[in-house]
Amino acid sequence: METLIIAALIITSIVGLTYIVERGLALRWQQVIPPGVEAALEDCRSVSDVATLKQVCLGQPSALSRVLIVAIDHLDWPHDETVDALQTRARHEIIKLERGLVVLEIIVGIGPLMGLTGTIIGMITLFGSLSTAGLGDSSKFAGGIATALYATLLGLIVSIPSLVAWSYFNRKVERMAVEIASLCDEFLRRQQRLLRQGKNR
Repeated sequence: METLIIAALIITSIVGLTYIVERGLALRWQQVIPPGVEAALEDCRSVSDVATLKQVCLGQPSALSRVLIVAIDHLDWPHDETVDALQTRARHEIIKLERGLVVLEIIVGIGPLMGLTGTIIGMITLFGSLSTAGLGDSSKFAGGIATALYATLLGLIVSIPSLVAWSYFNRKVERMAVEIASLCDEFLRRQQRLLRQGKNR
């Protein structure tokens, strides 16, 4: 049984490492907020520049690009309805960015518990064998305890990197979400102000 727990911990560590690498690649800043899209957004100072910005967004798919496309497509809508559409799209994008973080959170929780379970099973087996064989060989007793504690150590080794990665990626997603919201809000206000000025002429 203890062997099964250790095997499960090894599999869990492989899964955790896979998600850490995958999220590390997916949550690169230039992947979520491409510099090209950010530069085109900064250059979009008139209504005529909106079409160029949309082409840049279509050419560089990203979370920021998809939210901006929704903003561009709803520029002629009332402000509140446009904001609602943006918030809906932004929530979808944040869910995509957070994909896999739930797995890391689960690993953080179950890693130590699986290790503790392995330790308890190992101690039960050890003391069960001592009840029949006695304490004739102290080296076997010490070896049995070491084997039982090994499961706890392995559980901590699995969960600690996952905890660090989960905390880091969560903070990174929060910063990216704030940056995307800030950029889109600035773009929306600027363009709607230009549209109002054009209507008033």
